[in-house]
Amino acid sequence: MSGSQSGIFKLKGVIKTYDWGGKEFLSELLSQPNPEKQPMAEYWLGAHGIDSSIIFSEAKEIRLNLFVAAEREAILGKTIAKKFGGLPYLLKLLDVGDMLSIQVHPAKHEAEIEFARENKERIPLDSPQRNYRDDNHKPEFLVALNEFWLLHGFKPVAQLRTTLEAIPELKQLLDIFNSAGYDQLYKTAMEMPQETVNQVLQPLLGRIIPLYRNGQLRKDDESFWAARAALTFNREPSSSGLPTTNSQALVMDRGIFSIYFFNLLHLKKDEGVFQDAGIPHSYLEGQGVEIMANSDNVLRGGLTRKHVDVKELMKHVKFEETIPRIVRPQRINEQEELYRTAAPDFKLSCFKLKKSDTASFESATAEILLVTRGNVSINSPPEQLEIKRGEAVFIIAHQHISLRASEDADVYRASVPVHSSE
Repeated sequence: MSGSQSGIFKLKGVIKTYDWGGKEFLSELLSQPNPEKQPMAEYWLGAHGIDSSIIFSEAKEIRLNLFVAAEREAILGKTIAKKFGGLPYLLKLLDVGDMLSIQVHPAKHEAEIEFARENKERIPLDSPQRNYRDDNHKPEFLVALNEFWLLHGFKPVAQLRTTLEAIPELKQLLDIFNSAGYDQLYKTAMEMPQETVNQVLQPLLGRIIPLYRNGQLRKDDESFWAARAALTFNREPSSSGLPTTNSQALVMDRGIFSIYFFNLLHLKKDEGVFQDAGIPHSYLEGQGVEIMANSDNVLRGGLTRKHVDVKELMKHVKFEETIPRIVRPQRINEQEELYRTAAPDFKLSCFKLKKSDTASFESATAEILLVTRGNVSINSPPEQLEIKRGEAVFIIAHQHISLRASEDADVYRASVPVHSSE
């Protein structure tokens, strides 16, 4: 590479202060004080045009997207540079304090078409009404750092029937599901007049919210999350911005229906789940490492105060049952464990190192290492970096990397499925 002999660089990410974020986890992990207790939801490590990370090279700070664009083939390797044109993945740390919106991501060809259409319509990229902020798909994979709760795809047929039969206030939807399937059930919930939404949900919420407040609901019960959603997102039509539950005139969030329609998953530490295009999902609570295609395209289906475009959402939802598949790491050598997914844009593995353990690998393309526990020395002659918990490193293609743990350490490795010879 011109301008530097180094192939490894310290990497500083971007904190996103979405209102669903927690207030302590990222502050403590990243050693960034948060005295005003602002929400710290995501920490982005990547080269997305909206919020690129920063690398430190020769005492200078450089935006990662500009750094990669300057010498794509040298940094990414010829194969990835030709296939993607840029760093194809975005690595994140998440702290889900409150529920995220129910959301769906478009497939690649759909994103290209719709992004071009919104550009033609001259909708600003930063407009709240914008659905597509880039032309990419957004498959994503999450690994839990502790107990993590989420919604993931439609329940299997028999399970969803059981749910609709068991919840008296939702039983009226059973005939629709039995006769017309997932698409008509979801269409009914998403398109019914707000007055009808309120009429259906009012008795349900009136029954479960007292149970929630009294600690009588468990997290493995959908009603726990439905009650929490109501207390978080229901509001008065005056749009005061403050959630409330004490009025018949409430605007009730129709995303509450989906809590009963979708699979409720509970991940344990080191377990993961893959969200492909069209799979409706919502993160409910917990902390995790997430990797995704380099995109920010989100179509929302409720549990949010942000823009919900029902017509656009319905174009992309997969109206089919989802059999949840919990992804557990597979050991590929003495220290490294790989999470296998079908994503072409990324792969994620983790080094589990004991004190004084060493590990080594060849970077097939541009890679990111993120330390979530302990301290490690990362060596790529002539450069050596000492990286502590919460810090990250960017590595260009075709580097020989060696790791040495000065104490027990977990090091996540973000890369792309490609052979080192390419």
